[in-house]
Amino acid sequence: MKKLKLALSLLLGLFSIASHAQGNNADSTKTWTIKGENTFLINQSSFSNWAAGGVNSFAGNLIFNYDFNYKKEKWSWDNKVLAAYGQTFQKETDWRKNDDRFAINSLLGYQAKEKWLYTFFLNFNTQFANGYKYEGDDKQLLSKAFAPAYLSFGPGFAYKESDNFKINISPAATRFVFVTADELAENYGLDPGKNSRFEFGASLDAYYKTDIMENISFENILKLYSNYLEDPQNVDVDYTANLFMKVNKFITVNAGVQLLYDDNTLIPREGDAPGTGRPALQIKQILGAGITYKF
Repeated sequence: MKKLKLALSLLLGLFSIASHAQGNNADSTKTWTIKGENTFLINQSSFSNWAAGGVNSFAGNLIFNYDFNYKKEKWSWDNKVLAAYGQTFQKETDWRKNDDRFAINSLLGYQAKEKWLYTFFLNFNTQFANGYKYEGDDKQLLSKAFAPAYLSFGPGFAYKESDNFKINISPAATRFVFVTADELAENYGLDPGKNSRFEFGASLDAYYKTDIMENISFENILKLYSNYLEDPQNVDVDYTANLFMKVNKFITVNAGVQLLYDDNTLIPREGDAPGTGRPALQIKQILGAGITYKF
């Protein structure tokens, strides 16, 4: 519970900072545009004398999603900060993490011609709390804060149709993989005793959001990375699809799926020792109804 309280405190701190920034910039010049969404999702099921059986469960997720965008003449600077944390509870298993993300995406652009920009991008992502693989009463540590953490940056060019459709390509992208826990280094492709890994390659970031019908929108986020220095044919893939259904001004239903593949990330199977495993497609799904407050 201490880790849960710490994660929630960090998330609420980010919310306070973003809210303060929004208030300070509400009447500022048109160069800055700040938008934010704060969402609390809830899933719950309970059974009493239910002949078919069932397990009582509860899940709660906090998601803070903010955009800080700058535009003046030919210069633009788009920034997105995403922080999310969730826990699920079942009587048989107690509290367990079901979502844990912290990401910063930044894109500095200079307009070369209509809809085309010279760019410099920076992406950072990690998580707040420990993650485990559970086998009965035993659990195996899989991740910690900054274990792993990914930092990518580099020059490139972008096509930007609008804030809802843009593609950035960097043929000279630097990426660092950080693993601050020595016991997890080999799980993420680092040599024993090392806490970081240097990569140099090409990256692609694409974003597309569209309205399917009134009050229903579909968001796609794709990130690809190829490391020139080792197995460039093995492209790392990170794809997220989100479906947002608006009930009214405050109530929403959100569904999301994230697909991850990184051949340097070893996924342990049942009975595997720490530091062993094999690359595999990682899949995460979230569905919930909740309260969303937008700035």
